[in-house]
Amino acid sequence: MQFTDFSKLDLNSLPSPCFVVDEVAVERNLAILKQVADASGAKVLAALKAFSMWHLAPLTGQYLNGTCASGLHEARLGHEEYGGEVHVFSAAYSAADLQELLGFADHVVFNSMRQWQRFQPMIKEALAERPSMQFGLRINPEHSEGAVPIYDPCAPGSRLGIPLSQLDETQLDGISGLHFHTLCEQGFEPLSRTLDAVEEKFGHLLPQMQWVNFGGGHHITAPGYQLHELIERIKAFSAKYDVQVYLEPGEAVAIGTGVLVAEVLDITWNQVDQAILDISATCHMPDTLEMPYRPDISDSGEAGELAHTYRLGGLTCLAGDVISDYSFAEPLQVGQRLIFEDMAHYTMVKTTTFNGTRLPALVIWNSNTNNFKTVREFGYLDFKQRLS
Repeated sequence: MQFTDFSKLDLNSLPSPCFVVDEVAVERNLAILKQVADASGAKVLAALKAFSMWHLAPLTGQYLNGTCASGLHEARLGHEEYGGEVHVFSAAYSAADLQELLGFADHVVFNSMRQWQRFQPMIKEALAERPSMQFGLRINPEHSEGAVPIYDPCAPGSRLGIPLSQLDETQLDGISGLHFHTLCEQGFEPLSRTLDAVEEKFGHLLPQMQWVNFGGGHHITAPGYQLHELIERIKAFSAKYDVQVYLEPGEAVAIGTGVLVAEVLDITWNQVDQAILDISATCHMPDTLEMPYRPDISDSGEAGELAHTYRLGGLTCLAGDVISDYSFAEPLQVGQRLIFEDMAHYTMVKTTTFNGTRLPALVIWNSNTNNFKTVREFGYLDFKQRLS
């Protein structure tokens, strides 16, 4: 999925490897999300777990209502850089992290009744200082829509969310909202089925709530998403239960906005032609191994589709550091640059420095003016300072 024409980029003028994000495309996505918010009455938050390139925080803040985080550091980034509301959920909080979060977060969502009860003294003390703060519980509707178990929050035995059987309804004093999350880059119909399940199991609690958070995984800015149906369902849900609806898409902010530029370092052969790149599947795109999935490369085909097929691999010592097999119309050359498409979301947030591998530089590009700016490059100290 690629909406911006990155072929205009002068690849040889860029550092390699690097993530290139088109600020025009990001603003296009943000405008769609604001359209949904304005038409439906929902509030939309940027999920920093998917895309937290805070150089674009001022732009994001012009369109969205705030940020949601999966822990203290993401929440601090949202608070310090993005503005708006700060929502945080964690599978479990340490006492130290929660103490700090209670100083600035607007919504704090708990994953278990035990933690909600355990931290009551701390919560009451914080409310005395910040009475506007609100608290919620993450529920598990036990309704799976995910195709890949590792990304299915409602898979059997999931640690995420409270099943109805584990929800102590006598301990809801102070809870103003419920949060659920079932989707992973999916359309409206899976959300609609999830809402049916939520209403069936938890509908008796919804009139007690002030807000309901529909979580993330909504592919709202993807071509063909049913925006009208989403807007109407939100409006109906809000009216039925008199609640404020929140959405927290992450990938929808960054769909089709960025690429990963890599360079061919060497060409080798072992049963098949192999190209070693200056990027790494395990360090720079771990979803290719975890999910797995095959990222698209501009001007390439499936193995055997075009004249020259190569197995593309990373530069680390991991034997399985292989991206996939691709074909090209012309033979690859050492020094040639390749464009991995749609690589802004769930990429730079997951990078590591295994083997001391260099992290890709971060570049902001404007597809209208063709101007670009390298906003961050990484070096030895970024590797060394993670260790001791």
